[in-house]
Amino acid sequence: MIRLFVADDHAIVRSGLKQIFALATDLSVVVEAANGAEVLDGLRTHEADLLLLDMNMPGISGPDLIQRVKLQAPTLPILVLSMHNESQLAARALRAGANGYVTKDCEPDVLLAGIRKVAAGGKFIAPVMAEKMAFDSSSPVAGLPHTRLSDRELEVFRLLVSGMGSNEIAEKFCISNKTVSTHKVRLMEKLSVTSIAELVMYAVNHKLNE
Repeated sequence: MIRLFVADDHAIVRSGLKQIFALATDLSVVVEAANGAEVLDGLRTHEADLLLLDMNMPGISGPDLIQRVKLQAPTLPILVLSMHNESQLAARALRAGANGYVTKDCEPDVLLAGIRKVAAGGKFIAPVMAEKMAFDSSSPVAGLPHTRLSDRELEVFRLLVSGMGSNEIAEKFCISNKTVSTHKVRLMEKLSVTSIAELVMYAVNHKLNE
């Protein structure tokens, strides 16, 4: 039996995943978390064979959370389940220590295959994502300004172009408005834009808003 630790800040997503896993005879959800702090707490109180981790949760998240998990539980396999299908984000997750990456629009069979392979000590990238990463690695896109954004700057960038305000972003990541403003200034400097409208246009032109 593969004991799963499911971490996602949306209760409906966790519920849906549990329904999928209930149909498999070799999978069992033993602990859940809705934010980064709960993930780290859960590692101390529960035994799991695999962490199924959303990349974008309140507080500690993304590659930073993956690195902290690896420090606390070095042998625990991590399979990222993300709504984002950008190869840059997948590559950052893998560099941080994740053992696999699948997107939330994948078929259940792909997710189950990823869980079983990663839990067994292997690596897994959803086929569509693997193809995208291979293509993008040889593409001129690799040298574009947004590739120089830090992980948190990239997260703030995505939320800003989605229409979220600084206060909402601060609340989502459990950080101060001042910190959000600092990230915003730095990312806009790196992208050579001076307004949110230009930021949105940059996202559209480089297909980062999909």
